[in-house]
Amino acid sequence: MKAFKFLPLLLLFVFASCSTVRVATDYDRKVDFNSYNSFAFYKPGVDKAEISDLDKKRILRAIDAELSAKGLNKSNSPDLMVSIFTKERERIDVYNNAFGYGWGWNPWWYGGFYGNTVSRSTEGSLYIDLIDANTNELVWQGIGSARLITGSDVEAREERIQEIVREILAEYPPGAMKK
Repeated sequence: MKAFKFLPLLLLFVFASCSTVRVATDYDRKVDFNSYNSFAFYKPGVDKAEISDLDKKRILRAIDAELSAKGLNKSNSPDLMVSIFTKERERIDVYNNAFGYGWGWNPWWYGGFYGNTVSRSTEGSLYIDLIDANTNELVWQGIGSARLITGSDVEAREERIQEIVREILAEYPPGAMKK
């Protein structure tokens, strides 16, 4: 009966862990980020990203929306160049399920069902680089890592990409999360 009390907590933990985006950022402390008012995408960097063209479009649209919401304008003569880079890897989690009773007897223990559950998922990392257009130097980088939606549910895939981009850019400009 005690197991049923913890079941809702376990389900909450499982669902929360599936939607988590781990974010890390780094930036040049000598840069005045308030001086940046416009951006454009750095085509050579975007072209090198090893993902489908459809996912590239989804990522670029999400970045455009987030930066525009922060007051930056898309421009042909930008202050910032935006580049992306992606990594993908298969994640395998093994859960030890030592529970239940079953067949067999041994002088040292009573046999039961002991097994493992293997869960496979694809984890991706999205790097968003902001480059000063005048100096051509990297001034800010955000990295978000999360489980990806790899099925054919286009709506869920688009929502996941928007969530990842939103979480990364929530930390731009530096100090934005402290306010």
